[in-house]
Amino acid sequence: MKFVHIADMHLDSPFTTLNSKGNYGEIRRLDQREALKKIVEYIKENKIPYLFIAGDFYEHETIRNSTIQYVNNLFKTIPETKIFITPGNHDPYMKNSMYQNFNWSPNVKIFTSNIEIIESEELDIYGVGFNDFNCKKLGVEDIEIKNRNKINILITHGTLNGSENNPNEKNPISKTKLKELGFDYIALGHIHKPDYNQEENQNIVYAGSTIAMGFDELGEHGFILGDIEKEKLNLQFVPVDNKEFKVMELDVTNINDQEELIEKLNTLELEENKLYEILLVGKRSFEIEILNLYKFITNSNLIKIKDQTKLAYSLEELKNDYTLKGIFVEEILEEMQNQNYSEEELNKILEIGLSVLEK
Repeated sequence: MKFVHIADMHLDSPFTTLNSKGNYGEIRRLDQREALKKIVEYIKENKIPYLFIAGDFYEHETIRNSTIQYVNNLFKTIPETKIFITPGNHDPYMKNSMYQNFNWSPNVKIFTSNIEIIESEELDIYGVGFNDFNCKKLGVEDIEIKNRNKINILITHGTLNGSENNPNEKNPISKTKLKELGFDYIALGHIHKPDYNQEENQNIVYAGSTIAMGFDELGEHGFILGDIEKEKLNLQFVPVDNKEFKVMELDVTNINDQEELIEKLNTLELEENKLYEILLVGKRSFEIEILNLYKFITNSNLIKIKDQTKLAYSLEELKNDYTLKGIFVEEILEEMQNQNYSEEELNKILEIGLSVLEK
């Protein structure tokens, strides 16, 4: 029996970081729709009988009715596929949620915070979802499988081996206890990095985010394709994201000023259909103004710039130098100590002052 497992699509995400560069937020929301369309077309072409959506399918705060209508129309094109959704912490099953207030296609089953079993001749599907943004425990570890002779599948959203004392960890679940329950496959959502086939007979699986949400989600993104029988499981990852986030370093040590840096950034060879974050590294001898850099970047694939450089000056040497620079550094260091400025503020003031004295 074949199935598709997706999670963490976050439809209608605001993509705040990407919005700082033109209309990339809107482009990425279109990419989300395109990814879901690819998944549905794959299901249709390959006659996949089950689609598991393990939470955070959309963003509760920003989801539009038109987006849900688009999704539902896609689901109507695969009426023979049974679709199971477990709400997560970004799309909880609440009174004002789209899960309750929309007339979904008949082939869609949405689980609530009450553990349910959907029984069929060949398999039983267990599901439980969030009913608010901060669900701590959904009772997953207490499930008792009704019929162990069938294929048993669990769909939920949560943090494996998370701590109940950490408010940022949603529905923490003991991996050991989860294994002891005896499910043949557990479809998880919440962690955006795919986790499958990492250990022998692994059947507790994170599908990862369907498309990358930002520069902390590098690599390919897509869905898990499963083929399951009793005591037999084959998993395959199928990429659907038409873009990939990449991080690249640029050493500024031998760059003399901001104008030369802009030129270097605009002539970087960047791959098509990849979005880049550039890390500026090395030792700088001029002031770097990130916001000013963005104004002059013509390379459309360059989305984000982060300054990780260090001052090229040895402050101890300059402090002991009997020049105007030395006097400046010594006085600023004393002033900084008295005023309890941060190291970042100190470096910025020294950088500006030393660049002025060099002119």
